[in-house]
Amino acid sequence: MAVGVRGEHVHSPERVVPAPAPALPARTLAAAGELLRALAAPVRIAIVLQLREADRCVHELVEALGVAQPLISQHLRVLKAAGVVHGERHGREVVYRLVDEHLAHIVVDAVTHVDEGPRGINETDRTTRTEEM
Repeated sequence: MAVGVRGEHVHSPERVVPAPAPALPARTLAAAGELLRALAAPVRIAIVLQLREADRCVHELVEALGVAQPLISQHLRVLKAAGVVHGERHGREVVYRLVDEHLAHIVVDAVTHVDEGPRGINETDRTTRTEEM
């Protein structure tokens, strides 16, 4: 890092320094972090992908994902508390749906990104990291 006369950072002359992005309120950033945390479990990602296709009740999610009913219910509670899904009672069943399509886009974009493969990482490094997990 190059340092100027008064200790401030000096950029390379060939680099155009972009203007800073507008600052967002701390509460907005915190809420976005909570939303991402709610989406950060593989089963919850799978639930969002299922609900993207159609509204579903718990037993349909259990069948589609091959996960025990209590675990599906627990993950639905987290998603509901985060405002990702909404449940509506229909007789004895509760049918879940996504609150809005933005949430599905976040999950689909993340899955697509991962499916595209590594960027700037050679395959050997990727294999080593996978084996360490």
